[in-house]
Amino acid sequence: MRSIRNLTRASIGALAAGLLVLTATSASSVTAEASTQHLSVKPTIVLVHGAWANEASWSAVTAQLRTLGYPVDVVPNPLRGVASDSAYLADHLATLPGPIVLVGHSYAGILITKVAAGNKNVKALVYVDAYIPDQGDTLNGLTWAKPGSALAVDDPRTVFDIVPINDGTDYDLYVKKELFPQIFAGGIPAAKATRLAATQHPLAASALGEIVTGVPAWKTIPSWDLIGTADQVIPPAQQEFMADRANAHVVKIKAPHLSMVYRPTVVTGLVVTAATVTACR
Repeated sequence: MRSIRNLTRASIGALAAGLLVLTATSASSVTAEASTQHLSVKPTIVLVHGAWANEASWSAVTAQLRTLGYPVDVVPNPLRGVASDSAYLADHLATLPGPIVLVGHSYAGILITKVAAGNKNVKALVYVDAYIPDQGDTLNGLTWAKPGSALAVDDPRTVFDIVPINDGTDYDLYVKKELFPQIFAGGIPAAKATRLAATQHPLAASALGEIVTGVPAWKTIPSWDLIGTADQVIPPAQQEFMADRANAHVVKIKAPHLSMVYRPTVVTGLVVTAATVTACR
C-alpha cells in the first residue's frame, strides 16, 4: 500500500486555508490562486454516489471543488445493478471531453472500477469509503469478508425495509430510517442525518450478488482511497485490504461511512491531490 499522507496533508492544509480565506477574499482570486498552484487546465471531477444516498451527498465537496476552479459533474446512480449502473455511467463519461478524475463512494467504487478500464480520459480513481473490487467479487462477498459491517446480518429484515419490485422478481432495499443515522452518519448532526435517511435512494437486492466482471481499472490507473475509521458499513479492515490489493494511496480519517458529508474538506483535498499528481499523465 502506497502512503502519501504527508503530501495529502499538505494539500488538504492548503485547501482548508484557501477555503477560510474565501470568507475575506473574492471567489475569483481564490480560483486564480488555485489555478496557479495546481493545474492550468483542470480535469473534470466526476462524482458518483453510492447506495442509500443520492447526488446531494456530494453537495459540500462539489461547492469546494468549484470554488477551486474545477469543473464538476455529479452523476445520478440508478442503483439497479452492477452491469446496468456501469453501462449508464460509461455512457455518461463518453459525453465528457478531456481528462477526468473519477470519484466513487461506497457501492460506486465497484462502478468506477469497471467503467474506467480502457477509458483513456480517466486519469485517476478516487475511492471514498468505497468498495474496490477485483474480478469475481460481489458486493455481498466484500461486505461479509471481514467482521464489522452493520449490514452483514443473517436476517435482512432487521436492517432493511424491503419493497417488492418488477412483479416481485426483485426487491428495493431501504435502510431502516431509525438505524440509518447510527450506521451511516455517526457524528453528523441529528437533523441532517434524519434528512439523509428520509431521502436515501434504494438499492435493488439483486445487485448484492452480482459478480464483478472485467479487468479492474486500478491495475492501470493510479488510485487514491479515503478510509473512514468509524465506518460501520464497510469495515475499515476490509477497506484496507482492498486498498492494499489495488496499490492505492491511502488516507485515513476518523469519520463515518458518509465521510464526504462529515469531513468534506478532507475529501476535497484528496481529490485535488489526485488531480494534481496525475495532471501530466
